[in-house]
Amino acid sequence: NRWLTTLLIDPDVAGISREEVRLALEAENIESRPLWKPMHLQPVFADALTIGGAMAERCFDIGLCLPSGSQMTSEDVERVCGVIMGLLRR
Repeated sequence: NRWLTTLLIDPDVAGISREEVRLALEAENIESRPLWKPMHLQPVFADALTIGGAMAERCFDIGLCLPSGSQMTSEDVERVCGVIMGLLRR
């Protein structure tokens, strides 16, 4: 349904960070954002029992939500991919 497109960017493998990708997209007026902050990191749940928190935290640290939706054209997708691929080729 193209509701949400995300990627995990391991800086040790990719040579770039999630934030570098986010800022490069922003410079091209392409909106992206980090994955949602895990519930156990929200202040309201600070004292709640956490199970599996390390994986959720890692995904939050390296995950990026990309533009998505049924209105995106092939050209839009190519533009987003072009920015990311340009960073990877550096």
